[in-house]
Amino acid sequence: MNYFPNKERYNDMLYNRCGQSGLKLPAISYGLWHNFGECDYFDNSRKLIHSAFDMGITHFDLANNYGPPPGSAEETFGRILKKDLNHYRDELIISTKAGYYMWPGPYGDWGSKKYLIASINQSLNRMGLEYVDIFYHHRPDPNTPIEETMLALDQIVKQGKALYIGLSNYNDIETKEAVTILKELGTPLLIHQASYSMLNRSMEDNLQSVLKDEGIGCIAFVPLAQGLLTNRYLNGIPDDSRAAKPTGFLSKESITEEIISKIKKLNTIAENRNQSLAQMAIAWVLKNEQISSVLIGASQVAQIKENVKALENVSFSQEELNLIDKILKDHGS
Repeated sequence: MNYFPNKERYNDMLYNRCGQSGLKLPAISYGLWHNFGECDYFDNSRKLIHSAFDMGITHFDLANNYGPPPGSAEETFGRILKKDLNHYRDELIISTKAGYYMWPGPYGDWGSKKYLIASINQSLNRMGLEYVDIFYHHRPDPNTPIEETMLALDQIVKQGKALYIGLSNYNDIETKEAVTILKELGTPLLIHQASYSMLNRSMEDNLQSVLKDEGIGCIAFVPLAQGLLTNRYLNGIPDDSRAAKPTGFLSKESITEEIISKIKKLNTIAENRNQSLAQMAIAWVLKNEQISSVLIGASQVAQIKENVKALENVSFSQEELNLIDKILKDHGS
């Protein structure tokens, strides 16, 4: 089938400036961590990308190890690009990352120049691209000098393989050090990808102030706390949920009665706002002026539509914010 994007795709999406750069990102970006591997149905993956772009989502976020198996998400996305989106490449922000285990031996993990240069070349080949818009170092490497890692990122930009540089999972001190080095090299840091949600506000402690002071944008991943901030867990743990599976990042043990109680109270506020809990959770993250975009994941078009609908109400009264803070802080949360 031929794909023709929605002509009104830019009418309703919000676009936020990324830090103090000239780049704008859609308030909602689409992450390809799940649902784009070899084991997933290509036609569904294709439909998800089409639907996201039709709703004004221009930013698609990948990593070298996304799949499974590692690399297959980039391959799937590359196929979709070739089939449907090549003519719209200049309307897209495509990001990828390297920093986790990717191939065997001493050169397929962490943050050495050898690994990062090889990784960007592999990612470009898998996606059939000449460049990505943003290339991230996915996590700091305790055994490689940060200068080496930043020199590799600088080289990638200067070779035209990426337009901008990002960091992910760096703490405030590591981010400060990276920023200083990158400034000296002439390749400023554009964006930081951090875990941030109602249930994980650790970014607010120190990292947020560093990003603000340095004019760096931030994109939040897991804004729905692996699905906890949806209606999935309001009545306990469903048998087909992530938490019910033996593997994954969300365990049954982490979903305590206290957490369920908080989610129910938050859901009441969301209902009073005529929003789902997921929509309110996304809106709450976006109220933080340091956040340029939130990353969502979806296995169904309906989920993308629901999340984008959050943008219809992104303002909060002071009373709502105070009540949310009280719920989140109860019993030491």
